[in-house]
Amino acid sequence: MVSESCGGSRSGGGSDGLLLSLKRAAAALREAGVGFALAGGFAAYAHGAAVSTHDVDFVVRERDVQAALDTLGAAGMRHVETPENWLAKVYDGEHLIDLIHSPSGRPVGDELLGRAEEMAVGAVFMPVLPATDLVVMRLLAFTETACDFSGFLHVSRALREQVDWPYVAAETAHSPYAYAFLTLLARLDVIEGGVP
Repeated sequence: MVSESCGGSRSGGGSDGLLLSLKRAAAALREAGVGFALAGGFAAYAHGAAVSTHDVDFVVRERDVQAALDTLGAAGMRHVETPENWLAKVYDGEHLIDLIHSPSGRPVGDELLGRAEEMAVGAVFMPVLPATDLVVMRLLAFTETACDFSGFLHVSRALREQVDWPYVAAETAHSPYAYAFLTLLARLDVIEGGVP
């Protein structure tokens, strides 16, 4: 999940195995022609943040979820049922891969996937969500029961020069948790000039 992967551990031996699973999954999806983009902690890593070791997050259109599951299943990965209706979960061995189609209730569409940038992740090029979209997705995932800012604070510092902060503020304006996080960033001078 985005909410977990962005706030998880940032270093350790687990990242090598996850990175291999990420590359295997991305190669399979690309070869099958399934539209996707890397999100979550590994996308932040591609943009310069510390590496995530919790899981791998891809965003896909909802209509492509079954094709993605079939593709990853054919590559030897295992689909597991989840009660959450905004993503699907796949395991490559012990490594979790999330296929997210409606982060925070916002359906993944052509526009979001079209903004993805081709970037090298572990020496393999793949579409990666821009830093601005990563921040929007993460801030909208904050809720009353999931509002630990500590993990994503470090990510925000690492990505701050790449983020369109006024856009983030506009896209997350309805969320008091996002506003609180942006206020914290402004007070810490991560965002210059206060909350946009």
